[in-house]
Amino acid sequence: MTDETHQHGGEELCGAGLELYSRALREGHVSSVATTTAPCLIDIGLLHPAVDDVNRLEPVSPTVALQRLLRASEDRIADERRRCQRIADTFESLMHVGAHSAANEETPTLRILGSKERTGRAIEEAVNEGRQELLAIQPHDPSVTQRPHILEGAMRRDQAFLDQGARIRVLYQHTVRHAPYTRARYEQLTGDVEARSLDEITERLIIVDRAVAFIPASADRALALEVRHPALIAYFVNTFDRLWRLATPMHPQAVQPPTLNGISPRQRAIATLLIEGHTDAAIADRLGMNVRTARVHIAKLAATLGSDSRAQLGYLIGRSGILDQEPDQAG
Repeated sequence: MTDETHQHGGEELCGAGLELYSRALREGHVSSVATTTAPCLIDIGLLHPAVDDVNRLEPVSPTVALQRLLRASEDRIADERRRCQRIADTFESLMHVGAHSAANEETPTLRILGSKERTGRAIEEAVNEGRQELLAIQPHDPSVTQRPHILEGAMRRDQAFLDQGARIRVLYQHTVRHAPYTRARYEQLTGDVEARSLDEITERLIIVDRAVAFIPASADRALALEVRHPALIAYFVNTFDRLWRLATPMHPQAVQPPTLNGISPRQRAIATLLIEGHTDAAIADRLGMNVRTARVHIAKLAATLGSDSRAQLGYLIGRSGILDQEPDQAG
């Protein structure tokens, strides 16, 4: 019988379970009585009764167990994606119900786009129909270099937009200022195009002619929301404009972010997140870098301030006043 006080996720391995499973691997078996402290090992199939003695439990090979658990996880993810698609399809049709006019029925103010492919086509159509301005916020995406065909398609689309006399304004994170794909993009585009960067930006946002916007509708960006509501568009444009004024130019003329008392802007951003209590992983995610890079910057910050520990670093950041001062703007 499973101990009701021993509750955790389906495929998770708790401390007691990990210890007992490790013991079973070392000794080749454990008694069934021992699993009263970790019934999860039987529930997720890491232990099974011996053929010649049902009271003796033998461990499943870690390699076999890992593959089995990964398959189960992949199946759940696939099921969740199918469920999201069904919900998107259902609500897309419901968007039209109760519309106040035929015009609203033809062009709903909000529309769910149920896949990345549909989102890409919708953005393409909006840009092709646009004539004035494209505003975009592009968060760090480590997989972008693995999709050169998408980058090439976006370049052709943007160049055609610029050729009509329109303008493009894009916000990135500081971490991609010198990325090869970013430099290549702006070296090849000709026309009225500008790019700036910030340590932290919002989720992805694309606005065309201040008439239609696209934002993510799911954490993995598999779903998107097409927005044509004037009030929401005005809100998005206002948000973009405020971030744009705070950002550092990177194209067509790059401005080097200024330092303050030997502390770089990126280290100041990390310092802010450190004193807020964020983990290294959370800091890396917020600033668009990997955890190893974030830890290198934290180590440099600690060395600059003379800190020997994480707790002392937070104290020294507060005492240094580096977050209370604004560096002189370059350029």
